[in-house]
Amino acid sequence: MTRPGGGRGGSRWPALIAIGGVVGSILANVASNLAGNLLSELAADLLGPATIVLAAGSVVGYLVYEVRRRRADRQVDPEPTDVLAAPTTGTPTLPYTAEFTGRGEHVETVVGLLAREHAVAVLGRRAVGTSACAVEAANRCREDFPDGQLYLDLRRRGRPRSAKEVLTALARILGTAAPTSGRPDALAAAADALRGQLDGRAILLVLDNVDRPDQVRPLLPPTARTCRLLLAGGPALVGLKGVVAHWIAEPGTSEAVELFATAGGAAPAARVHRPDPRTDPAVAEIVDLCGRQPRTVRALGYRTAQHGWRHADVLDALRRAVQTPPHQRLAVSPAARLVTERDTAYRALPREARRLYRLMSLVPAPVDRPTIAALAGRHPERVTDLLDRLAAAAFVDGAPGDRYEIRPLLAASARLHLRDADPVRARVAAQARLTRHLARRAERHAANLAVLGAPPDREWSLPLDDDPYGWFDLHQELLRAVVGVPAGAAETLPRRVRRWWFRLAVALCGWLAYTERLDEWEQVCRTVLATPTADDRPEIAGWAHNELGVLRRRRHDPQGAAAALTLAVNERGRRGTAQARMNLGLALLDLGQLDDAVEHLEMSRRHRSGADRAGHALTDLGLGAAQLARGELDAAHHHLVRAANTFRSVGDARGYAAALTNLVLVHAALGEHLDAAQAWRAALREYESVNDPTSRATALLNAGATLLRSSPGQARTAHELLTESRRLRRQTQPTAGLARTLLYLGDACAALGEHTDARRHWKEAASVAEDVADDASRAAAAARLEVDTDDRVT
Repeated sequence: MTRPGGGRGGSRWPALIAIGGVVGSILANVASNLAGNLLSELAADLLGPATIVLAAGSVVGYLVYEVRRRRADRQVDPEPTDVLAAPTTGTPTLPYTAEFTGRGEHVETVVGLLAREHAVAVLGRRAVGTSACAVEAANRCREDFPDGQLYLDLRRRGRPRSAKEVLTALARILGTAAPTSGRPDALAAAADALRGQLDGRAILLVLDNVDRPDQVRPLLPPTARTCRLLLAGGPALVGLKGVVAHWIAEPGTSEAVELFATAGGAAPAARVHRPDPRTDPAVAEIVDLCGRQPRTVRALGYRTAQHGWRHADVLDALRRAVQTPPHQRLAVSPAARLVTERDTAYRALPREARRLYRLMSLVPAPVDRPTIAALAGRHPERVTDLLDRLAAAAFVDGAPGDRYEIRPLLAASARLHLRDADPVRARVAAQARLTRHLARRAERHAANLAVLGAPPDREWSLPLDDDPYGWFDLHQELLRAVVGVPAGAAETLPRRVRRWWFRLAVALCGWLAYTERLDEWEQVCRTVLATPTADDRPEIAGWAHNELGVLRRRRHDPQGAAAALTLAVNERGRRGTAQARMNLGLALLDLGQLDDAVEHLEMSRRHRSGADRAGHALTDLGLGAAQLARGELDAAHHHLVRAANTFRSVGDARGYAAALTNLVLVHAALGEHLDAAQAWRAALREYESVNDPTSRATALLNAGATLLRSSPGQARTAHELLTESRRLRRQTQPTAGLARTLLYLGDACAALGEHTDARRHWKEAASVAEDVADDASRAAAAARLEVDTDDRVT
């Protein structure tokens, strides 16, 4: 008994014989030369021609075998469960359907249309069952056509007949004159002769496998009396004048399971006590993996029962073929091979279209034409033609943004074809082309984010190729799918894919961080950490931990950030540790560990390259903030001014605004109130073009607090700034920044004489500070409430 999960069973002995014959002939030729020198000339004369004959015979024998093998592969053996049972006499009478299952509603609809319409077409993608549905409907209304039911297959040996050939075959059946040529007037004359012969007779003419409208156009419109024309064909017949179309799609899951079970019951070697496929949940998944294509489902059901395969084994074999990453080797099972061999719709496609269809299964999301061209390694214009063919044959669907994707029902079937037809080398090459193309485009758009500096809810727009927000929004599903492809792999990515895959992950996280999509950012980082590639490459794992540390800082979790960044520092080498050390220093600064923070920031500055100006600016910003917290105002001023100047020169608006925000506190502490006012005004101007609500809220808080301390007469302006800061803070989870904002907002209300509002804000500040464990803010709020109470008593 063969198992459905077995390996590929092709015979290799002819190739080995051919290779052995050629090698033997070469050795014999060498021997003949030696013999000519050592033996007689007669021996050399005999060995020379013999070697030539042996080599030529081996090559010719192998070529003959290979040609015969490929012809046998193209000829799919008919299953005993074929739907149409044509008469053995070869006469053009209507065949019967064998074991017709399901499609009852469609058949009844077609029968009803034939009762009142002169020409009806049953349409659907190839191999979906249009022929069986049309023939079954024709058989059910045989009594309505007592003068006969004629059937003609418009494909001959797999090739569609021309209009002249169709009319010639019908003329031979009905005894009329055949067309003398393929010119329109000759075709029209032959069609008129057919109409005259059919006029007044109750005949049903069934034309099956109509591939092109021009095959039947001379027959339209049919005779206007009792004759009926029933066509079965593909989507190309949509809109054919004078024909009422009825569209059918793939059968539902329950109907496909019934097809599977019915075909299995017809197998001669089927076991009597095997499980009923109708009640086995594995069969429903099996037929879905087959794309619910009737011929494929029937063939698989028949073979499963014939060989005694267990349904669970068949399902496991198909799942492994579909879910195993493309860069891993896996022997194609007999069950998967059967599915690909019986896919007649796929085999009808041109070779290039089949290849593109297989390669598109590597992309589990809609993809645009330039990316498809990069995936296939073909010119975009050629890819456009192939996509039109695939769309016309209902293999792919369109998506917004001029994108395409394989129909979800056919995605598993396409992956089976990919594994069966393309070797690992070709699959890896396609995956590398796709990842390289996406990584380059993502890096280019990520670099433009800081230049444009506009929030996602902007009112203006750019062309998609120039708009990083629009490009990332449109392709985010594709990018996340490509980054997540190796998550279930059992081995690391190939080298030619790994580098571009990592660069794509870095660019994607840059965009997610810039747009504050924190949950998706974390998901991408954890996906990278879950891959075997991260286990094999410490620098990749270190990068992912560094990203998670930054993410936790944004979520106001300094303890978790310090833990993740410590892992990043330990896993990354000296070359990549500068950024991780800087982020770790900032996390330690949030925890109040000032000495350790300054130590890590100083080490980060020493490890950075001199050409990394933006990196040095970030380190200066961190050192300035740390020294400000330690009360070293002159050193903090030095680092922050240097950071602001560098950020401005490299065009980093976010960093420039952050440096100005900290400079506000330095100037205020030094008593330089005019410089502090200029700094916070400049910071707020920068934040108008930066999508960073948390940092903008901090700038507003610093500005309001500075105004209250330096200019009590501007309490109203400070109140407005602090109110806006509170609004931005409340868009996220409560933090110590919200507690301080409420604290100063209460001070502004008190300066304005609004004592009731002041007490309310101080009480809320105390509550928030208690929730976030901010002891300093809670003590300050309690002190203000106590002083206000004493003033009221006095």
